[in-house]
Amino acid sequence: MSLENTLPQLDTGIRIKRADWRDLGAVRQLEEVCFPLDSWPLLEIIGILTMPGVVRLKAMDGEKTIGFVAGEYRRAEGLAWIATICVHPDERGRGVGRTLLAMCESRLRMPRVRLTVRESNAAAIEMYRQAGYTEFGRWPRYYRGGEDGLVMEKILDKRR
Repeated sequence: MSLENTLPQLDTGIRIKRADWRDLGAVRQLEEVCFPLDSWPLLEIIGILTMPGVVRLKAMDGEKTIGFVAGEYRRAEGLAWIATICVHPDERGRGVGRTLLAMCESRLRMPRVRLTVRESNAAAIEMYRQAGYTEFGRWPRYYRGGEDGLVMEKILDKRR
């Protein structure tokens, strides 16, 4: 499946494309808008956009980047991590987050995928549950302000 195609579950005009270093400004803006307390520092964003072995996808509505996801392989652990996923607040409810998550999972090709989410982020937690994630653990005081991080996991392939 070409990443350039408009996906049927998305609103018309939204496309999912590979992201790279040229998306630094747009990804940085998204991180700051979506995660005002926890946005990644510039060097970490550069790293996630340039390191090998990272799946990076962006959602575009016309020329505007409205969503981003990055997933990393942890082959020694037999799993992958969704390092970040964000959709601009004005664009939520259009299927962008679900689509980015599913496309990232399919490209990671690992039997298990994990992610961490603020325990207060009920909308994201519900989206992850609907996508097949279950609570795996908790990281105390993981986020700024002392909030716990909820670790969620999805089993993609039970045979591995």
